[in-house]
Amino acid sequence: QAQLVESGGGLVQPGGSLRLSCAASGSILRIHAMGWFRQAPGKEREFVAIISSNGSTNYQDSMKDRFTISRDNAKKMVYLQMNTLKPEDTAVYYCNVRGIDYWYRPFDSWGQGTQVTVSS
Repeated sequence: QAQLVESGGGLVQPGGSLRLSCAASGSILRIHAMGWFRQAPGKEREFVAIISSNGSTNYQDSMKDRFTISRDNAKKMVYLQMNTLKPEDTAVYYCNVRGIDYWYRPFDSWGQGTQVTVSS
């Protein structure tokens, strides 16, 4: 299993920006997909964005014009640049990483989450 640590959350005013980071560590042989999900109070966790090992990306439609996902394979990190934030973006954001470990076992790991609050 990979251990994931997210950072970069916080309080931001509407229209502002934040950049989330997620660092993966552990017995990781290869990382396939890296992604972000979020969960707002009283709602189910939802997909935000994903980036594959070759760099191809996919976003939830409502976010693709404002959010950008990227990754640094050498550092085993994934980022989420969030622009023009809205109050409805308020949620706990979770990093998700899928890959295989040193023993060729697949893993699907989640971070502990980082709070993003958009409010004036």
